[in-house]
Amino acid sequence: MNKAGVFLFLVVLSVSSSLYGEELPEYFTILRDAIYSQNRSSKEISVYYYAAKFQASRELTGVELTIMLSRCEYMMGRSYVDEENKKEAAVYFERGLSLAQESLDNRPTAEGWQLLADNISYLCSVKSMAFILGNGLKVDRYSKNALKLDKGNTAAQFLIAARWVYAPTPFHNYRKGQQMMEAIIRDYEYRLHKDDRFNVYLAIGDAINQQRKAGDAKYWFLKAQEIYPENKRVKSMLLGKEQAIDWSLYD
Repeated sequence: MNKAGVFLFLVVLSVSSSLYGEELPEYFTILRDAIYSQNRSSKEISVYYYAAKFQASRELTGVELTIMLSRCEYMMGRSYVDEENKKEAAVYFERGLSLAQESLDNRPTAEGWQLLADNISYLCSVKSMAFILGNGLKVDRYSKNALKLDKGNTAAQFLIAARWVYAPTPFHNYRKGQQMMEAIIRDYEYRLHKDDRFNVYLAIGDAINQQRKAGDAKYWFLKAQEIYPENKRVKSMLLGKEQAIDWSLYD
C-alpha cells in the first residue's frame, strides 16, 4: 500500500462533526458551509472561524464548549487542506485532537470520540507515514466507541462504512460500502445534517462509479451537488476529471 493510497483512504473518511439529534447553531453552520462550498480562501473563512469560536465561548460551557471548539479547529484545518497547506492544516487538526481528548477526559460522549477520529484521519493526510502507521487504525476504533454511546451518530457510521469505499486495493469492497451508506439513509435519514447527507451521497456515487455503473453514479453525484453546488470534488466527478467517464452519454 503506497503512501498516496493511504492518504486518500484516510482523508475521505473524514466528515464534519455535528450535534446529532440537535439543531446546529448558525455560527457553526456558516463556517461548515463555507468549507464545503470551497469558494472562499482560508483567509476569508478564518473570519467565520473566529466568529464561531467567540460565539461558542459566549453560549456554551464545559464539555459542550470543548467539543464545539474542537469542531471549529477541525473545520479550519480542512480549509488549509483544500489549499494544500499541510503545515498550517496540521496545527488546527492537532488543536482539534487535543480538545476532543480533553472533552473525553471530562465526560465521554459520542461526539468526543467522533471528533477524535475526524481529526486523526485528517492528520494522517498531512503528516508522515510513521504517523499513519501509528494512528490510522484508531479512526475505525474511535468511531465504534462513538457508536457505543450513540448508535445514531451518522458521522461515525460514515467513517466506518467509508473504509470499504475508499480503501486501496485489495482492501476495499465497493458493494459493501454502498450498502452500508444506503443503510445510513434508510435508518437514520432524520438525523442527517446537511454535510452528512452530502458525504453519504458522494460516497454512494463513488462506490457505484467504481463498480463501472456511471449512469447510476451520476444520479448520486447530482444529489450531492444539490446540497453544495460549488463543491470542487463533486464538480470534478460530474465532469469526469477524476474518472475517465463521458458523462454526456448519460444525459
